[in-house]
Amino acid sequence: MRKHNMVFQIVLTCIFIVFCFMINFPFWLLISASLSDANVLAQQGYQIWPKPVDFSSYIYIFKNPGQILNAYGVTFTFSVVSMILSVLLTAMIAYPLSRKHLRGRNIINFYLYFTMLFSGGLVPTYLVVAKYLHLDDTIWVYILPGAVSAWNVFMMRTFFSGIPGEIIESAKVDGASEYKIFATMIIPLSKPVIATIGLMIFLSKWNDWNTALIYITEPKLYSLQYLLQSIMEDINMLKQNPDAAAMMQEMNVPSETIRMAMAVVVAGPALVVFPFFQKYFVKGLTVGSVKG
Repeated sequence: MRKHNMVFQIVLTCIFIVFCFMINFPFWLLISASLSDANVLAQQGYQIWPKPVDFSSYIYIFKNPGQILNAYGVTFTFSVVSMILSVLLTAMIAYPLSRKHLRGRNIINFYLYFTMLFSGGLVPTYLVVAKYLHLDDTIWVYILPGAVSAWNVFMMRTFFSGIPGEIIESAKVDGASEYKIFATMIIPLSKPVIATIGLMIFLSKWNDWNTALIYITEPKLYSLQYLLQSIMEDINMLKQNPDAAAMMQEMNVPSETIRMAMAVVVAGPALVVFPFFQKYFVKGLTVGSVKG
């Protein structure tokens, strides 16, 4: 029996090793392509190891480092602030909704659910955000619109509902207020769902380029995604011009490998953040999943 279990563990480990290799191999090819010479990549295709190693794509992206670093700072700032503010507001809404004695609980739940079915549309949203709230060309346009998601509220509400009521009742017997129970007991016990929602918010904000496209005209407020997208659009526009395309070829602008380098530049910080949330991620999704 012990030998059978050992064989099973070895086979299972080998399967997971192959599975991990399959997951990481495309990303390795992406890095390899970003470090390849554009002409070699066009002739030979993707290589496991670039020969020769060429940093021209990264040099082209960072030829104006101040612009890239500013975009990094803007994106990191509104991503972190949005994550903290959204998690706090979501928890403050979800906790009362998890209490069965709350008056009007079903009405509020239906109101939140209704927002998941219908949207105001792009034009009304733009009018509210830009013309009435005057958030355009400010960093708050990245943070305030969409600060609370009904889906996240329901996920966190379900997690809070799973916390034993005896814990809350014992704290009330000891004289703790609702605010103290929420801050000192509910929040520490809810690390999995908080980390899960926080990670999803951070990644969605980090990958946001549509907001800058619609609301931002000041270059100093460009997000990283929008800035890199603009660089790529400029290159594509120049390639459509025969004279500019010939000039780009003479200057050896690595138009093909720049796409890969941009993907690496954008994905880097997210890959650094994810391991710190990974141990909470699965538990937060399963325990805090929406029930019926």
